Amino acid sequence: MDERLTITPRARRLSMTALVDVIFLLLLFFMLTATFAREGELPLDLIMGGAASMPEAPAAFVQLRDRGLRLDGTEQTLEGLRDALSARGEGQVLLALGEGVEAQSFAEVLQVLRGLPSWRLAVLWAGP
Repeated sequence: MDERLTITPRARRLSMTALVDVIFLLLLFFMLTATFAREGELPLDLIMGGAASMPEAPAAFVQLRDRGLRLDGTEQTLEGLRDALSARGEGQVLLALGEGVEAQSFAEVLQVLRGLPSWRLAVLWAGP
């Protein structure tokens, strides 16, 4: 009789290493793609064409440029902007972004305006 036919196959042990690797990769994928909290969101409105109601008071026009910022045509610092808007009370801020404005400068202005809850923010963007 042929000896190959009489040998019984050995039971192979199942390796858990590959399964653990796959589970780890799935866990890593879901952890990196999930959004747990939305910290630091800065709400803003974009001015679009269309009908809008007229504000009661004139809006504060803030120009953010690469060389600084202006409030209604007057050079200001961030602290000066906060103080000037606080003195006015409430209203709407129209924020115009100039060429070459860094994201950090934009975020700093948004943070100042966020500290003034009585002011509504609208960002003017001309597009490319």
